[in-house]
Formats: sequence, C-alpha cells, structure tokens
Amino acid sequence: RGEKRASREDRSGSYLRVESAYGHFERSIPLPGEVDADGARAQYRQGVLHVTLPKSARTRSHRVEVSTG
Repeated sequence: RGEKRASREDRSGSYLRVESAYGHFERSIPLPGEVDADGARAQYRQGVLHVTLPKSARTRSHRVEVSTG
C-alpha cells in the first residue's frame, strides 16, 4: 500500500506546462492456502522485498508411501 505524488513543470518559449499525477495504490496477492502468521518474515534489500510465509500445519501435505507388491 502506498501513495504516489509527482509533478512536472516544462517551460519552453512563452508557454508553461504543469502536469500532476497522484493517487493511492495497493497490491494484494491471493494465497493458495493458510499460512502460519507467526512464522512470517520479510526482508527488504537493494530495492527487493522478499516475503516468506510458511504453510500452516493444517495445510501441509502428508507423504504416503505406496508399496508395489
């Protein structure tokens, strides 16, 4: 979630042009299953945000061995 504000001024000859852009923005990403909120981690480094959201115990898959004989 954030807010963007930008303005630009251009003087050429006898004209003055001023442009302004502003507004709120938000990004949301739907997750395929439940996550363990207590284990969530986020790291911002060199302009990149890394978010780690471990699956909750109820969502984790269980391994079942299948015998062939």
